[in-house]
Amino acid sequence: MKKDLHPDYHAIKVVMTDGTEFETRSTFGKEGDVLRLDIDPKTHPAWTGGGQHLIDRGGRLSRFKSKFDSFLGTKKPAESEAASE
Repeated sequence: MKKDLHPDYHAIKVVMTDGTEFETRSTFGKEGDVLRLDIDPKTHPAWTGGGQHLIDRGGRLSRFKSKFDSFLGTKKPAESEAASE
């Protein structure tokens, strides 16, 4: 087996955005280094569900919504049929 083929795997400390800490093993830095996170599952919108907004550029979003309103059940079937005639 070749020497120095795999990276050094050692213990580091991870500090979350709220200040909580935990130890894990990683190839980051050197033994005992601290990894401070800017984004983590406690603050990122992908996990928290906050901060989402849709931007309508060139009417694409409104066209999509009007096209699929009847499918989503937001429009009554009579309204969608009258609109298509």
